[in-house]
Amino acid sequence: MTRDFAYRTIFASLMLLYAAGCSKTTAKSNTSAAVSKSVSNSDSVPSSKSESEIPAEKSAAKTASAKSAVTKVEAKTTPTPTEKTSSAKLNYVPPPLTPEEIAAGWLSLFDGATLYGWTPNSETKWEVVDGVIVGSGETTGLLVSNYQLLNYEFRCDFRLEKGGNSGVFLRSDVQPKDPAIDCYELNICDSHPAFATGTLVKRMNLDEKHNVEGEWHTYHVVLEGNRLQVNLDGKPILDYTDESETPSPFGHIGLQMNGGKIEFRNVVLRPRSLKSLFNGKDLAGWNPVPGSKSVFTVADNAINLKNGAGFLETAETFDDFVLQLEARTNVDRVNSGVFFRAIKGTEAAPSNGYELQIHNGFKDGDRTQPDDYQTGWGTGSIFRRIKVRRVMSDDHKWLSMTLIANGPHFATWVNGYQVTDWTDDRKPDANPRRGKRLEAGHLSLQGHDPTTDLDFRNIRILAVPSASSTKQ
Repeated sequence: MTRDFAYRTIFASLMLLYAAGCSKTTAKSNTSAAVSKSVSNSDSVPSSKSESEIPAEKSAAKTASAKSAVTKVEAKTTPTPTEKTSSAKLNYVPPPLTPEEIAAGWLSLFDGATLYGWTPNSETKWEVVDGVIVGSGETTGLLVSNYQLLNYEFRCDFRLEKGGNSGVFLRSDVQPKDPAIDCYELNICDSHPAFATGTLVKRMNLDEKHNVEGEWHTYHVVLEGNRLQVNLDGKPILDYTDESETPSPFGHIGLQMNGGKIEFRNVVLRPRSLKSLFNGKDLAGWNPVPGSKSVFTVADNAINLKNGAGFLETAETFDDFVLQLEARTNVDRVNSGVFFRAIKGTEAAPSNGYELQIHNGFKDGDRTQPDDYQTGWGTGSIFRRIKVRRVMSDDHKWLSMTLIANGPHFATWVNGYQVTDWTDDRKPDANPRRGKRLEAGHLSLQGHDPTTDLDFRNIRILAVPSASSTKQ
């Protein structure tokens, strides 16, 4: 063997080893204006222990190998375009909410810059122009929320060009065929011959006409149970109780373009009918997981967690739900979280669930670069599954957090701003650390380590119908 041939052989072998060790899948760009970041993790943790035996994966597990995937509204719907998992700067626009509204649980459904969290159900041209959602083109259709909701208060501004036809669809199917069955369609169309602006198409008409074309107007809707109330520009115009044989109990929000240009802005929502999981006085309904080193106390209407590792678990279990809570870290760089759909904790396996992460660190003054564990996940992330778009919270200050869990789809908000939108497309597994879990599980508050010191308050939840058995 010549020396030159030997060198070439060694070099080729080294390159093959390098390629095998460094291969990764990079998310593809999509030319659609809608963006929704999704990371799929079909991972196993190389360790002397199986993943189900690891009580604190943030300090013991290697990073999951991640592949780009398409966020799905549901299994039978059109896939959501993906957002690059790159370091590109986020065009951040603060939510159009007051601090009081954020503390009360209001959420911004439109980030002011992208269509993150939404999916078109047709070839309608949807885009963001000067901070406004614009729908136009020859093909009619809806811009549909990637999550489903039950009871809520909804508010948006809209402007319809003269002669146009639009609407807001509530508790809707992704592809509604009949508004008398598939949704509540709150119409925006001055020229409609049967159901003009402010009516519920095929459900309730109005005596008074409301002309809105060409100017900005505001809808304010309260939808709770079978009652739907609507204000237009602060004036009550509709109060409908659904006593039909075809109520629409649960579903998506849809913004419609049915002819002409339509614009939407300041699209916000507050979940309603949530029940409290914490009475502010004691730990009734909560149980420390065996083996916990954390200390759990109640003071000033809040649960305080000190020391760790340890977990405080709900007695109840939940599968699909809307969860809202407030949390405050009392020292810098506290690492904590809220586990959900978790297997009942034991001393050997205390925290086998999905984790809604709490860690407010970020790098180099850049809130788009969370700095907690390895590549960074951030407060509001689904830990080791999907990182946040932006760290919205700070240590020593109360934060408001929301999680919507619909089957395999999860969406989270921190301080009113949507930070994740993710669908778990891993293979089913009873342990969410290893695969997709749809079954009900416990909620669990985490005391991560001896440095832990944080508070939780206003913990409330609304169980919702299973996404797999409702709107498609």
